[in-house]
Amino acid sequence: MDSKSSSAKPIGPYSPCVAAGDFLFVSGQIGEALPDITDATWQCIGNIIAILESQNMKISDVVKTTVFLRNLNDFEAMNSVYAQSFVQPYPARSTIEVSRLPKNALVEIECVAYRGV
Repeated sequence: MDSKSSSAKPIGPYSPCVAAGDFLFVSGQIGEALPDITDATWQCIGNIIAILESQNMKISDVVKTTVFLRNLNDFEAMNSVYAQSFVQPYPARSTIEVSRLPKNALVEIECVAYRGV
């Protein structure tokens, strides 16, 4: 993983993140134009880390994630990267299979972080 990754530029009228009190809501990050679920998941996580760092936060501040997979058969590979990226106590998580993602991505991950975790 390249923790120096910069977050992707928004492809629509939304912010990469929005702070609300001690919470930071991070918009979904995709593994853009990557045909391999492992690489795509690393890119999503790298983008999230870059956004968090821009707000003086870290990945251990994440309390909730939502993972959108184009193919639920990719769950095991995505989960392997995810497990290497987050530490215990792991964030709460939902994983959902969807029919399509922006830019035909394989995976999209959004999260909520909390200052003071």
